[in-house]
Amino acid sequence: MTDPRAALDAIGLLPDTEIDIADAALQLARVDAPDADWQAARAQLSEIARDAVGLSAAAKLSEKAEALSDLLASRHGYLGDTDHYDDLANANLIRVIERRRGLPVALGIIWLHAARAAGWEAHGVDFPAHFMIALQGKATQMVLDVFHGGVAMNAGDLRLLLKRIEGESAELRPGLLLPMNARQVLLRLQNNIASRRLQAGDLDGALACTEDMLRVAPDQAELWRQAAMLNQQLDRVSAALRCFERCLRLVPRGETASRIRSMMDGLRGRLN
Repeated sequence: MTDPRAALDAIGLLPDTEIDIADAALQLARVDAPDADWQAARAQLSEIARDAVGLSAAAKLSEKAEALSDLLASRHGYLGDTDHYDDLANANLIRVIERRRGLPVALGIIWLHAARAAGWEAHGVDFPAHFMIALQGKATQMVLDVFHGGVAMNAGDLRLLLKRIEGESAELRPGLLLPMNARQVLLRLQNNIASRRLQAGDLDGALACTEDMLRVAPDQAELWRQAAMLNQQLDRVSAALRCFERCLRLVPRGETASRIRSMMDGLRGRLN
């Protein structure tokens, strides 16, 4: 297989609907864990896909959800890591496959991979602080908590979960179950790594993660802004200016663009 970063660059050129989400996550994992056995992880993904093809006879959403849970949680043993939730291994697909444990979004990618192999329509759900997936029917959807083995979440369950995350005053509101495309899911996966590196004071590591996110999503203006800010903190002035320039090409007007131009003026002064 090609160099993982070259593969990420190629993925960045694809329309979202053509992205193989599991393969893209595997390439991201190879970057972060170059000595890990990615071939074994790839073989496991192929095995899951073969097993999922046999699930396609399921008709109702509840039957599909149960079939996926039996396959991934029961047969293959994929569950959330409740003991070491913040371990970076939980956001690396190779390590998740090795350990059968991971963060909600990493597990969700495996579930989306299986659903796609079965020929079922599914997408990520952008719920606050707890990624889930949804199986899509003709006029309805079923939200599944993959961290807990694919438990189906009704409105009451979602309300209780939101209160645990945001506090007792939180209530369900429009926009909580917005569907996520493949790129958005991959960025949410990597943001777990970038944010944890930032919390640990690892600016170089956070920047490297952000740059890999930009390979997958080169049109994300906010990521270019984040990369510029990290470069600025690392005193890489020329790199910061280049990133700010890319951001302005994507968002040339508005308050954010004005602030960026002001910061760029200050950075150019440091070059003189």
